[in-house]
Amino acid sequence: MHFTSEINRPPFEARSAYLQVTSGCSHNRCTFCGYFKDTAFKRSPIEEIEEDIKEIPKFFGAPERIFLQAADGFAATYDTLMRTAELLHKYVPSVKTIGGYARIDDFIDKSVEQLRAMHDVGYSDPYIGVESGDDVILERVHKGYDAKTAREQLEKLTAAGMPIIANFLNGLGGKDYGLSHAQLTAKLYEGINISMIEVSSLTLIKKTNLYYQKTKGKFAEAGEVERLREMQEFLRRLTNRTIFLSDHISMPFFVKAPVPEKTPEIIEAIDRIIDEIGEERLRTHRELNPIM
Repeated sequence: MHFTSEINRPPFEARSAYLQVTSGCSHNRCTFCGYFKDTAFKRSPIEEIEEDIKEIPKFFGAPERIFLQAADGFAATYDTLMRTAELLHKYVPSVKTIGGYARIDDFIDKSVEQLRAMHDVGYSDPYIGVESGDDVILERVHKGYDAKTAREQLEKLTAAGMPIIANFLNGLGGKDYGLSHAQLTAKLYEGINISMIEVSSLTLIKKTNLYYQKTKGKFAEAGEVERLREMQEFLRRLTNRTIFLSDHISMPFFVKAPVPEKTPEIIEAIDRIIDEIGEERLRTHRELNPIM
């Protein structure tokens, strides 16, 4: 099978099968990201995709879910994605759903009708790296779109009936900027069909632009307790009925729970972490697990 770079997927996609439909990242300018820096973006030809699909049973058995590779598999064209689904159902009949990483702007060239057709053939729960709903942060980290654009595309996906997995990158605003980040991101997600929200905490990776900014005194990281207060604010403001997932190595606690039903319990648990563990030990955890 063709894999231009290492497999990249969230922890909960460990049992999925993987299929490369693009290589690299279509944007590759986010200041905090260290992935795919040595891989140029390209879309895989359908002939190559078909070859790989035929090999999926050999490597993955009879998977029920496919997680597209690489940084944003949904940057493939609508025609390619539809043909890919057709070939998957032909050669790997066990497949029920197709996901993958996605950027907000991967959906600009796809209409509501096209997204609905994609959902009908199995596309579901793309993992969209929205990161933030705060325009100040989005511009600062060079995400390549603003909150208005993000909202428009998220509304299209919801109108098409396609549930998504979204994220919240805790601490992305830096020192003394957490509450706005939390509030505006929760607001961005209001009314959107989000099946799960995964949270992680910003960890500066060497050779990234944001790490360089820190060394030059142009960016100050948020403290550990500050980040957890930000997370609590995000939970308080979140109105979506969804699953809140904290399973990333950058996070000091694991939880997978429905919200808002469990929101008070999660907030109370974070209070206990702050009181019982404290800033220094939380920081040590991050330094021993240097992954974004």
